[in-house]
Amino acid sequence: MGELEDAVMTRVWSWNRPVTVREVLEDLQQERSIAYTTVMTVLDNLHQKGWVRREAEGRAYRYEAVSTRAAYAAALMNDAWAQSDNPAAALVAFFGMMSDEQRGALRDAVRMVQGPETSEPATAGSAGENPGSATEGGGR
Repeated sequence: MGELEDAVMTRVWSWNRPVTVREVLEDLQQERSIAYTTVMTVLDNLHQKGWVRREAEGRAYRYEAVSTRAAYAAALMNDAWAQSDNPAAALVAFFGMMSDEQRGALRDAVRMVQGPETSEPATAGSAGENPGSATEGGGR
């Protein structure tokens, strides 16, 4: 997902309603020179990727965001991480760029995904653990 896709998605979220290519174009033109066909292509690509839905209105479409900014940001991070030849090193470098506040948010997010902390780390086959639980709840 490129810089222009990010800029277009930001506009779609900011209006929080279905928007036309023309509306996005006029907003983007306040910051840069860009062609109508470029914005139309970006919105079409975002539609094909499932990030926006569109509905015909006359000869044009109105586009609306399908997901939240958070889901979009997560997909961007996942794409970047998946492209690394050394994911662990990429994470270390990424964590090193974070502020203390961002690291705190990361710790909170990890706690939410892992659930309440226990005194001992759980291992597969621990007493009381459901062996099938690793695949339940969204594949985690």
